[in-house]
Amino acid sequence: MRTFSRIVLSLVAVVTLGACRHTVSERPPIHINPNMDFQERFDPQEANDFFADGRSARTPVPGTVARGFLREDVAFYAGRDAGGVMVQYAPVEVTMDLLERGQKQYNIYCSVCHGVAGDGQGPIMTGKFGYVPAPTFHTDAIREMPDGHFYVAIAEGIRSMPSYAQQITVADRWAIVAYVRALQKSQNALSSEIPESVLAEVRQRGSSNITVTDN
Repeated sequence: MRTFSRIVLSLVAVVTLGACRHTVSERPPIHINPNMDFQERFDPQEANDFFADGRSARTPVPGTVARGFLREDVAFYAGRDAGGVMVQYAPVEVTMDLLERGQKQYNIYCSVCHGVAGDGQGPIMTGKFGYVPAPTFHTDAIREMPDGHFYVAIAEGIRSMPSYAQQITVADRWAIVAYVRALQKSQNALSSEIPESVLAEVRQRGSSNITVTDN
């Protein structure tokens, strides 16, 4: 009998629920929590006489930091130390993944002016468009610059070069810096720093764009 009763109740429930499908009611919806529909709040840009300036939207309290934007690591985010001096070395671990990411971003944003090899011979420069010549990265003066110099140039701009802070993220800026250092090393390396197989190929090629210094 219990099994039979369960079957009957199940059938009644199915029929009842099925009859409710596609049913249009003219009655107002049931409000489980009406105060969620009628909140005491101000819409964006709505006036508020409570404040002297008449604005309902208030500016954050001084010193407020948005979630995820607490930039305590000054060297990483600014390229400078606490005293404002450009950091000598990038505050990131240099890995192949970082260099490959730096190469990708460099080719997108930097090579058009600085050239794929970092020699300042990008298409914008060689195309005679009237731009101030981009410097080559392969001079002693540039090689001796601290890593922070390149980061700050990307983030803030330098001379006629605009800031790329909006286009390039903080992590990618350091990746580009690491790749620029790799470019510099590739064009001015000691023979002892190059694998024998590669060194033989470089000497055989005799490229004028690569300087190999013997020990």
